[in-house]
Amino acid sequence: MTTLRKLIESRRFEMAIMVLIVINAITLGLETSSEAMAAFGPVLVTIDRIILAVFVLELMARFAVYRLDFFRDPWRIFDLLVVAVAFLAATSNLSVLRALRILRVLRLITVVPSMRRVVGGLVAALPGMGSVVMLLALIYYVFAVMATKLFAASFPDWFGSLGASAYSLFQIMTLESWSMGIVRPVMDVYPWAWLFFIPFIITTSFAVLNLFIGIIVSAMQEENEETAVAERGTLHREQELILAEIRALREEVRALKTGP
Repeated sequence: MTTLRKLIESRRFEMAIMVLIVINAITLGLETSSEAMAAFGPVLVTIDRIILAVFVLELMARFAVYRLDFFRDPWRIFDLLVVAVAFLAATSNLSVLRALRILRVLRLITVVPSMRRVVGGLVAALPGMGSVVMLLALIYYVFAVMATKLFAASFPDWFGSLGASAYSLFQIMTLESWSMGIVRPVMDVYPWAWLFFIPFIITTSFAVLNLFIGIIVSAMQEENEETAVAERGTLHREQELILAEIRALREEVRALKTGP
């Protein structure tokens, strides 16, 4: 069991899994090409099944080593869910489920430490992002009600209902054809409409959305700091062990020198 633990925790093993994930991503992409399937279809399917079998064996090995501790690591649970969904998709004939096999590529997140830190930062930012989403929803509701009241009569397709107004405002917020597509036609009928749309754009596009960026950056900085602190702690413990071994060697040498 110790040998198996050393194997699955070795850097070479992780690199091998990473290579298999990349190969699997390429084969799944080739399966979307009719020309590639006509030329290498059976080979691609065989490679896909072999890689899936390797992933299943890997998870079984990890479970054999860690036992119940396997479920204490969220990244191992993530791997298990991804492979389970991909396994069900690979054994199904439904095209919708078979498309889920590409989820195996997400295992790169657990193999690459930098990706894990990014995801960890995003997860840590979720509580703060929830507050921003609530603020954005409140702003949207206020402006959608106002837009419906102001512009529904002349532009029912864009502002005829609360839902239509919210969708039009979303397009404006993303700055996708907002000027020529919506705002200028509205201003042709209501010349003062810029007094409504400009504050909305400034509030949403340049203020609230930047709060998302700030929260995510702050969370990622905290994640990197925690990782750095953990690495420094590990390095400090290793140094203490080395110093303890050096002291022990010195004591042994001193004992040999002072001995009979």
